[in-house]
Amino acid sequence: MAVRMRLKRMGTRQKPFYRIVVADSRSPRDGRFIEQIGTYDPKLDPPAVTVDREKAELWLSRGAQPSDTVRALLVKQGILPPLPPRELGGGQKAAAAAPAAPAGEEAPAEQE
Repeated sequence: MAVRMRLKRMGTRQKPFYRIVVADSRSPRDGRFIEQIGTYDPKLDPPAVTVDREKAELWLSRGAQPSDTVRALLVKQGILPPLPPRELGGGQKAAAAAPAAPAGEEAPAEQE
């Protein structure tokens, strides 16, 4: 069973708040969940985030994968370390575009 940590939308129209839940990845966004580990209210200034640190660390140790938004919230709470910045221009295209030394122009061999 693939377990995700994600947001479950609650509240009314134009006044959303979210529960941070642990759920099976196949269940609907607002459907069945395994456990609630926190809340997130984006309408407040600053946005209010509450996370049960022990429950979050327990589920992360069990292999639960946080969604991108939940990962950002956990980083702000200090539960997860920030991801290292990605380098720009990586991949096969950059390697192919880099000029390579021609095979015929090798360093001259020293003569004794």
